[in-house]
Amino acid sequence: MSRLNRADRPYDIVLFGATGFVGTLTAEYLAAHAPPELRWAVAGRGVAKLEALRERLPGGAEIGLLRADVSDPASLRRLAEQARVVATTVGPYVRYGEELVAACAETGTDCLDLCGEPEFVDLTYVRHDARARETGARLVHACGFDSVPHDLGAYFTVGQLPEGVPLTVDAFVSVDAAFSGGTLASALGQFGRGRQVLAAARDRHRHEPRLVGRRAAAPAGAPRFAAEIGAWALPLPTLDPRIVRRSAATLDRYGPDFRYRHYAAVRRLPVALGGVAAVGALAVAAQLPPARRWLSDRLKPGEGPSAAKRAKSWFSVRFVGEGGGRRVFTEAAGGDPGYDETAKMLAESALCLALDQLPPTAGQVTTAVAMGDALTGRLRDAGITFRVAANR
Repeated sequence: MSRLNRADRPYDIVLFGATGFVGTLTAEYLAAHAPPELRWAVAGRGVAKLEALRERLPGGAEIGLLRADVSDPASLRRLAEQARVVATTVGPYVRYGEELVAACAETGTDCLDLCGEPEFVDLTYVRHDARARETGARLVHACGFDSVPHDLGAYFTVGQLPEGVPLTVDAFVSVDAAFSGGTLASALGQFGRGRQVLAAARDRHRHEPRLVGRRAAAPAGAPRFAAEIGAWALPLPTLDPRIVRRSAATLDRYGPDFRYRHYAAVRRLPVALGGVAAVGALAVAAQLPPARRWLSDRLKPGEGPSAAKRAKSWFSVRFVGEGGGRRVFTEAAGGDPGYDETAKMLAESALCLALDQLPPTAGQVTTAVAMGDALTGRLRDAGITFRVAANR
């Protein structure tokens, strides 16, 4: 299905889950920054909540409203048929996301989400990538802090290095922000589904084409003191390195042999050790249903910090890239990663797919592969930094 065949659909963008915490922030961002000619709608299961949201938004009378429910596949199919791009904030995605991805893959509709769940990304690749390639749908997961700054930051760093040579990129993540309820729910779910996560990864490995004549790897690395940034580096077991590796496997610009490592950067050793212990304790607690329920009740999906708290939050991802005798230091940085900047990233990703001239892609693709320079430029214009800090 050509994308031209979707031009007559009623909406350029539909935001599903618009009344949740991040969904509302995304709707507010779109209302404030979308061009006047954009045709867009909010969607969810609660019509009264959607109407109340629309009334609060600038130009709300021009914004469409669609009812859809994750428990009603027919409603998701109707939603997908009315949009060129669907952006969804409804997670945890392994529980609530697949029917929408299936509907978008079947109808040739681009689908974006905020997923940081490796199991879900692997499952949707195996089950829906082939059909999406047939219909022209672009399935782009991880369009928030997971994994836009890391994927586009690595892409930006590679662009500063020589072409056609082996390259390495190390990323060091620093964050001062609160977790969202949705992030906590996803983390607990993944920690509690270790066997399923591993099974999904193995199934994807069986289905995924092998690279020929090139190599792209994202090994975990080991804890170390990283003299290049003056901090302790702790391997981060997140989706982000997998996303970067898949971008590198797709794009020849990453060179014939590419390696990416992903770390948390911590200045003080006691804090680093405490962080390791906390992650370990969370992983153990997630195996016990009573403990998992207790933790889930502390911060429910849809809840988040105040605007004042978010205004003080920030993130910085520093990259060290090397290859062809050159070393480059770059940075991707912004404000509150879990809420404000994630909403901005999701909204700008949707606008990018809907409005910009992009490389022809289809199926499950990453932000770097699908949107690359166009999305980097959009995010820079929106206040997120991508910069070269030093060259050697």
